[in-house]
Amino acid sequence: MLGNQLPNTPNPADKWQQEVINRLAFAALDEQRRSRRWNILFRTLFLAYLLMIFFAIYLPDSGKTGITVGKHTALVDLQGVISASSEASADNIVSGLRAAFEDKNTAGVILRINSPGGSPVQAGYVYDEIKRLRKKYPDTKLYAVVSDICASGGYYIAAAADEIYADKASIVGSIGVLMDSFGFVGAMEKLGIERRLYTAGKNKGMLDPFSKEKPEDVAHIKTLLGNIHQQFIDVVREGRGDRLKENDDIFSGMFWTGETGVELGLVDALGNSSYVAREIIKEENIVDFTAKPNYLERLTKRFGASIGQAMAQALGVEATGLK
Repeated sequence: MLGNQLPNTPNPADKWQQEVINRLAFAALDEQRRSRRWNILFRTLFLAYLLMIFFAIYLPDSGKTGITVGKHTALVDLQGVISASSEASADNIVSGLRAAFEDKNTAGVILRINSPGGSPVQAGYVYDEIKRLRKKYPDTKLYAVVSDICASGGYYIAAAADEIYADKASIVGSIGVLMDSFGFVGAMEKLGIERRLYTAGKNKGMLDPFSKEKPEDVAHIKTLLGNIHQQFIDVVREGRGDRLKENDDIFSGMFWTGETGVELGLVDALGNSSYVAREIIKEENIVDFTAKPNYLERLTKRFGASIGQAMAQALGVEATGLK
């Protein structure tokens, strides 16, 4: 009996067969998982494709406005920091204003402002265009309506309006110009860092934060800021006229509430957009002429990254990146 296999001893052939069966089973499961991931990926891509078509057809493109019916009050929003790269760029604001004035059913235009200011160049562009549009369409008045804040470049633009309205708690004013920077010379000396700056042109390195400040550079910058400040003062005086009650602080960069702004002549009266449309323009129906962002363009910019992430998830690959 010693030559016979014990009853409880596993048969090597049976063990090998079991391993093969297990491997085949796991391989089939992996194949099903991969197939399921690919199905999810293609369904996701197809859904994204349908969404892109929907955005392209049904959502407004940049600079386009809604179809108007009958007399209405035209509304253009100015939201955020005024700069060439933001939604509150001069191009966007001017596009909306032109469309609002050109519409034959526009009874009046509201420029609703909620901005802390920004580029004096962009603000000046909008200011000049408002003056041109008011002259071209003398029967269509433009009213600036302040929501939370209308300061600095925001008020520069508002000064071009026929009238300015604000909430009693709105912030208005800040008629001034600033340029800020940092100086790291002392820190570099403590750390033993030597600054090596090579320029062609003696003023090319002006305002370099790693070099010592020069009195002549500071004088030049103050002259530059003074010139821009005077331009700001001139447009406010031109726009507000005799309504402005000047004092020592009015052009100092100080800011006030809308309620105090009425007393100083910075604001004509208290009121919001609905009030101006209903009581001043006499057309309660408000149509938004704000230049809209191009949703399809935004979607396509992110679409490539979304596809890559979806493929990585479908293939079971962990995505990595800098954050």
